[in-house]
Amino acid sequence: MGSSRAAPEGLVMTAAGWPRRIVVVGGGTAGWLAAMMLSDVAAKTSPGTSVTVIESSRIGVIGVGEGSTAVFRQMLRRFGLDEEEFLRETGATIKFGIRHRDWRRLGHHYDGPIDDPHLVAPGVPLDAYAVAAGKPVQEAHLFQHLIWKKRGPFAEVNGKRVPAGPFHYAFHFDQALVGAWLRKKAKGIRHVNDQVTGVETGGEGVVAVHLEGGERVEGDLFIDASGFRRRLVSELPFEWVSFADMLPNNRALPFWLDLKDGEEIDPVTGAWAQGHGWMWNIPTQGRYGCGYVYCDQYITPEEAQAEIERALGHPIEPRSDIRINPGRQRDVWVGNVVALGLASSFLEPLEATSIHGTIGQLICLTEWIGTPSGKERYNATAARQVDDFRDFVRLHYVSERRDTAYWRDVTASHPPVVTERLEKWSRKFPSREDFEPFPLGLAHVQEQLYVPVLNGLGLLSQDLARAEMARDPKLRQRARETHASLVAEYSRAAEKCLPHRAWLESLHKEMAA
Repeated sequence: MGSSRAAPEGLVMTAAGWPRRIVVVGGGTAGWLAAMMLSDVAAKTSPGTSVTVIESSRIGVIGVGEGSTAVFRQMLRRFGLDEEEFLRETGATIKFGIRHRDWRRLGHHYDGPIDDPHLVAPGVPLDAYAVAAGKPVQEAHLFQHLIWKKRGPFAEVNGKRVPAGPFHYAFHFDQALVGAWLRKKAKGIRHVNDQVTGVETGGEGVVAVHLEGGERVEGDLFIDASGFRRRLVSELPFEWVSFADMLPNNRALPFWLDLKDGEEIDPVTGAWAQGHGWMWNIPTQGRYGCGYVYCDQYITPEEAQAEIERALGHPIEPRSDIRINPGRQRDVWVGNVVALGLASSFLEPLEATSIHGTIGQLICLTEWIGTPSGKERYNATAARQVDDFRDFVRLHYVSERRDTAYWRDVTASHPPVVTERLEKWSRKFPSREDFEPFPLGLAHVQEQLYVPVLNGLGLLSQDLARAEMARDPKLRQRARETHASLVAEYSRAAEKCLPHRAWLESLHKEMAA
């Protein structure tokens, strides 16, 4: 059954201005996060709103590892979900940052820890001091020390579990397992295990969806969380904005690697640059989710597999061959349909932008539903969010590498948004003032994420940093003392923390006891 048209039907709204019937098409992490957040806010502000999730257990998920940002942990807390249960039942691991290998040049690596030491040392120019002193900016990050020592986020002190520091960390996981766990934890949400076979459109967009089992499900607001299928989006005048001119990679080769018995688990995402793209490596408690993101203008899928097998030194078993069309919907809210997750945008997964973006967009959606110009604000914010993610990902390709035609072409074609920022930062040290605040004060890509990448790629000027420090000797002395104090404190804290794998295994032992 395809799409059909019905007479226009007006939206049914509650007294609070919310749609009375919200239908989420597609489950997974994005779909269940949407359902839980919308249901949670509706219960407090619009009690007449119902939420239904339609997902089919017969539609498979490729699922070869996903990394989150710290906002996912904050969402678990918001819903009152037990983090240790989440780790046990989904096989997730801790993520403190991303290790970028061979991006600047072959044989070089740098880390991008996701904590922000300026939160505990406001007003202290730790980054500028570190660069001026010839130190890596990552050294003042607690998460860098935990990465170096491969530790978990807690220490055992007098029989009690004590957090290493005040920062939220992130997770690595199998998205299929996380979607199933969220479904189990969702309360007050109708779940329909069936497949959409038809979409009934009307004056406001979508009137109802028809299911394989014969049911017709009406709604007033529809969330398309159907991934690359874009089941609802494809029925309405959504317009795709391609990023192919800025992000060259257009294929992905996902695969699993075994985790050896007793092998320590790095609490860091691996991003290993290859000859024609890069390979992700995401550790879960049982195996590594991996994939090669590459450009097929330079190599075929068969050559890509051979390249990865040479790099790893053994054969792999690809799970699929995914074509990538990087970009976003021009407007993610059209009529009464909101595209979410992969239905709304796709970027190569270099900085864990997918789930982070989904959560940020859901927070904005719950704030602006039923408000004047809410749809316009939402569309503009979602577009800016993805565009900013795109620009940050593209910065990673400012490389010294020229060893293949791929790298020669990529490094000769940096877009203006990258070259203009680099020119600006050749005259002044990067700061928060260089980035426009994000709506609702939400976490976003700003200097706290840019600076470790710029530093790792050798793009920060030591002379510029020294000149900045020289302008205020008292501030320089304060920065020196604060930096030394944080490095010493974080080194001691990391030393006391349990090894990452041992800490994860202790969660299972406690449950068994």
